[in-house]
Amino acid sequence: MNINLHGQAVDPRSVAIRELNDQFRRSFAGGAVMLTASIIALEADKQAAIIAAVQGFDAFTADNDPYGEHDFGNLIVCSESIIFKIDYYDLERAMHSPDAADPKVTERVLTIMLASDY
Repeated sequence: MNINLHGQAVDPRSVAIRELNDQFRRSFAGGAVMLTASIIALEADKQAAIIAAVQGFDAFTADNDPYGEHDFGNLIVCSESIIFKIDYYDLERAMHSPDAADPKVTERVLTIMLASDY
């Protein structure tokens, strides 16, 4: 077992998922990024600031990251309350991934939304 930043025990599978999630969130490579209609409706400069903030997000806590997988975050950007979430699908995006720690069978989908969308 490894220990995450919150002092909790984390199994190696969760560590692998966290590393894959961080790589994907920072680069947007290796998955799909979805913006809700409310994000798309914002001015281009706000959209760019939100995307940059999500890519640079590192304020994971025990509250927003209880499993140490870095798959969720909430932040304020340009006075907007933003949420992002990474979900794991099979390669056809027809169902949940059989193993989120294995990029050979997983398509990551990052959704960025206003908190009010939730």
